[in-house]
Amino acid sequence: MMAGAAMLTACQSTLQKTTITGILEGVESDTLVTLIYPVTKEGRTVRDTIALQNGKFTIEVTNDTIPSYVNILPKPVGNKAVNMSEFIQILAIPGQPLTVTGTINNHQITGNEFYTKYNEAQKEWKDLEDKINQMSQIAVEMEQQGIPGDSVRKYYAPVRDMIAQTVDKRAEYIRQHPDEDVSLYLATRTGNRFEEVFPLLTDKVKNGPLAALYRTMDKGLKEQKAREEARAKIVEGAEAPDFTLKDLNGQDLALSSLRGKYVVLDFWGSWCGWCIKGIPDMKKYYEKYKDRMEILGIDCRDTEEKWKAAVEKYELPWLHVRNEGNPDVSLLYGIQGYPTKIVVDPEGKIAKIVVGEDPAFYEYLDKLFK
Repeated sequence: MMAGAAMLTACQSTLQKTTITGILEGVESDTLVTLIYPVTKEGRTVRDTIALQNGKFTIEVTNDTIPSYVNILPKPVGNKAVNMSEFIQILAIPGQPLTVTGTINNHQITGNEFYTKYNEAQKEWKDLEDKINQMSQIAVEMEQQGIPGDSVRKYYAPVRDMIAQTVDKRAEYIRQHPDEDVSLYLATRTGNRFEEVFPLLTDKVKNGPLAALYRTMDKGLKEQKAREEARAKIVEGAEAPDFTLKDLNGQDLALSSLRGKYVVLDFWGSWCGWCIKGIPDMKKYYEKYKDRMEILGIDCRDTEEKWKAAVEKYELPWLHVRNEGNPDVSLLYGIQGYPTKIVVDPEGKIAKIVVGEDPAFYEYLDKLFK
């Protein structure tokens, strides 16, 4: 037992950490809120509170081999809600300590080669970013003061051009420095130019300390392209792609097995507010037309436990399957938003596509089955 305990201790001591220390000015609270999550976005977000003493703080991030994003927000004084638009985001690379100085809205991060290069690169567009932040804050204040929306929009209009200029400057940096880790990070902030600059990154970046971030972005880009290709094929009148997923009892259920009646493919999730809001109408129309149609709920982005709990909680009487990702039916059907309802006719053709909780869906059913 002693040997086993020693081995466990040894294994635990090898876990890499990122220590973040800092001195922040202008924070009323004596507490900071931290949100920490891996760059792969796989796994849970760890929320914690950190003491802020005379502006000083220390954060210990256990990130071992996968870099993490660390968001730092001041905890509001009194009963105010946390302002999620004002925060410091840090890219924490395992084993590389960092220091933060300045204010929430105007700060500098130092301590490793990545941030040395990032700070140098940022000089090209920092003035623009500062102006964007300043004008955005003023626009919010104008709205709070009840200034007419047209006036607010007119004031804010130049910001769009500033954002485009900032994106152009980041893209140009990536083009000139394709073998730097900073370029990979900047690629996440290039908007509609992402597909243009991401392929420029070299093997040095792909296999460097941010390799996990590269793989995540590469996977996302491939899925986006596959979704766009699928969406082009998912049109009214086209054949509905067949698929087989597990139902609530763990049994295979194929779309083709429902051939012969109208089937509503309902892409939803327990996390989707509009999906939940639409349940009463869905239940009403299921009861109204269940002799002529079937609803197949396709749960997406849920754990098995949350999926089954939601079906039970809301007493959903129709058929259910869970999209676990193999195959990824949401990708197969090019789903862009939730809920999405796709009506398949008795011959297996797509008859109607409705994105969002839209009365047009129920109007369509009434017209179809009148």
